[in-house]
Amino acid sequence: MSQTNNNGHEKIEKNVGLMAVLIAVVISFGGLAEIVPLMFQAEAVEPAPGIEPYPPLELAGRDVYVREGCYNCHSQMIRTLRFETERYGHYSLAGESVYDRPFQWGSKRTGPDLARVGGRYSDDWHEVHLMNPRDVVPQSNMPSYPWLAQAGLDAEGVTRRMQVLRKLGDPYSDEDIAGVAAALEGKTEMDAVIAYLQGLGRHAPRPGQVVDAGAAP
Repeated sequence: MSQTNNNGHEKIEKNVGLMAVLIAVVISFGGLAEIVPLMFQAEAVEPAPGIEPYPPLELAGRDVYVREGCYNCHSQMIRTLRFETERYGHYSLAGESVYDRPFQWGSKRTGPDLARVGGRYSDDWHEVHLMNPRDVVPQSNMPSYPWLAQAGLDAEGVTRRMQVLRKLGDPYSDEDIAGVAAALEGKTEMDAVIAYLQGLGRHAPRPGQVVDAGAAP
């Protein structure tokens, strides 16, 4: 019996293709065990109070944020650790990210977490910071993004994106989609990114507010 088991093991170890398939199967089962329960958890699929789909300007800004790779240095997930909540605010909730595709949680923090940055600084501060971060944070190693102030927004592209997101379940109305061009008229990518940043964490629970711990991502 032992010899038979050894022979089977040896065949798998010597067959790279078979081993790759079996590894993929094992990983798939592990992934399903973590993902499937979340599909039936209301906190993971329903928006938190106040959370709505991004309006056109913020949606355009989010796309620029992703395009420029801001997530490589800034996470958007505050963990349930005291030193994080004291610095950044209430821990992140899964319901805050139901309209994020892809979500921006991450774990890389070359720069501070941005999950609660909305309203902490003025629009002017953000503009100066994006034009040249060292003007407001002398020790910053963040790159400058001056071209955002000159780049216009693609209203047609944002319209198509909202139409696709509606098919995926985001509750955009016909009026929302029809109003994209007007909402983006005269706006730059700089305006869009600032609008996106100013919206982050605006509807997060306030200090002392009791929230179901199961809602954390």
